[in-house]
Amino acid sequence: MTATPAIFKNARLVLPDTDMQGTLVVQGGRIADISATTSAPGHDCDGDFLLPGLIELHTDHLETHYAPRPKVRWNPVAAVQAHDAQIACAGITTVFDALRVGMDEDADLRAPDMRKLADAIETGLAENRLRSDHFIHLRCEVSAPDVLDSYALFHKDPKVRLISLMDHTPGQRQFVSLDAYRIYYQGKKGFSDEQMDAFIEARKTRAGNIAPDNRQALAKEAQALGVAIASHDDATIEHVEEAIALNTRIAEFPTTLEAAKASRDAGMSVLMGAPNVVRGGSHSGNVSARELAEADCLDILSSDYIPASLIQAAFQLAAEVEAISLADAVAKITFNPAKAIGLGDRGSLQTGLRADLVQVKMIGDVPIVRGVWREGRRVA
Repeated sequence: MTATPAIFKNARLVLPDTDMQGTLVVQGGRIADISATTSAPGHDCDGDFLLPGLIELHTDHLETHYAPRPKVRWNPVAAVQAHDAQIACAGITTVFDALRVGMDEDADLRAPDMRKLADAIETGLAENRLRSDHFIHLRCEVSAPDVLDSYALFHKDPKVRLISLMDHTPGQRQFVSLDAYRIYYQGKKGFSDEQMDAFIEARKTRAGNIAPDNRQALAKEAQALGVAIASHDDATIEHVEEAIALNTRIAEFPTTLEAAKASRDAGMSVLMGAPNVVRGGSHSGNVSARELAEADCLDILSSDYIPASLIQAAFQLAAEVEAISLADAVAKITFNPAKAIGLGDRGSLQTGLRADLVQVKMIGDVPIVRGVWREGRRVA
């Protein structure tokens, strides 16, 4: 028995290269037809935008539901459900949940907590508890002594589809400015100037001893398993050359225009934070996402720590950057991340692809998500 088609009429359809008023038909969880017809029966979108479901490659948001206060741990399945609801209501139908691998000695969360969250994600999917499609992104801190042991907890987990190789050693990448590093850590730890000096030197020494080997070992493991690799906070040509040598696919949050351009020239997809767009700049004082967009060096946006920022940033880029159309901006949160990670079945309003859809109404400069469908089934 053939399923009854679902029809979305009177929609402003955001297609790969343009947008148009029309109707979209869903059959069997896939997009069956797109036309300029406006009089069909079905769900009336009231002239709202209809976008592909958003695809998020790097959100740190799950941890805030699991550890909402210091030393407080929430039920991991309940935490994943709460996170998932917020993700879906932001229009994100495919999400890569970023879990930390490699911790500071005094970190509130440890590697077993990350494994619990991964297990909870997989339980949620198996028991049909979740609205969005979930994968796992491991944020690997190569300067941490426990990073390889922690990574081993995820060995051959099929939900791990992306790793990022991070190094937050003072004096480089995100923390090229030691002043910024001092402000961050002295505020966090309450160190005196002398204690801060000792802390910085210890971190530099530790990273010099272990980070290069850890980076190589993690990249080798990922390549063997077919897991995509992302660099993180690249600042220099040397950082980019290192990423190229490791067959890196995505350049996450480059901190300079020079690094972003070099990554793009090498065939990597450049990813920046949507909060950077919405706020008008980097909270760390690094290059702005808008500057990269204006230089045609921005491929993908990530909500990072604010799920709702993803859709807001896309509409903001389309409104504020002359060279970026709405279709171009929407591709940065749908088609481009799908392509970069190898998900060829979604990310665009095209016949045959998954009917992951988001209905969006614009009032002023803040979009409202009015409906979300995954494979044709309403989830928010």
